[in-house]
Amino acid sequence: MPTSASPGYSGTPLAKKLGYKASNRVVLIGAPDDYLAMVEPLPEEVIFERTATSGTDLAHVFVTERAVLAKELSALRQKLKPEAAVWVSWPKKSAKVATNITEDVIRQVALPLGFVDIKVCAVSEVWSGLKLVVRKELRPKNAA
Repeated sequence: MPTSASPGYSGTPLAKKLGYKASNRVVLIGAPDDYLAMVEPLPEEVIFERTATSGTDLAHVFVTERAVLAKELSALRQKLKPEAAVWVSWPKKSAKVATNITEDVIRQVALPLGFVDIKVCAVSEVWSGLKLVVRKELRPKNAA
């Protein structure tokens, strides 16, 4: 994980950039083995779940293939609570990881499902991230 002094990276801790909050319920899909080290320090009482549920606050999906992205986003759209955030991470071109994912591909898959993208950030030297949320007009009236 790059340090705050690394060029191109802000000094903001990754967990804060990703929007982790105390007591969040989080599901990880395809995350790299060092993910927990990347997001430390975490707010208090963050709970990592094995699968997404209607109580999940945040999902972070790491993908290199469009077909996997489509499958995962479709499933998350059906399971997550309406105000949950979904981060999709894909390999940066400079990482030289085989992928057919780009920021535009993520939008092509996500927008028809009712997601909109609201933020982009560097997750690591290998991964970029795009934050998705469900369009407000598609959320139930009692959702945030």
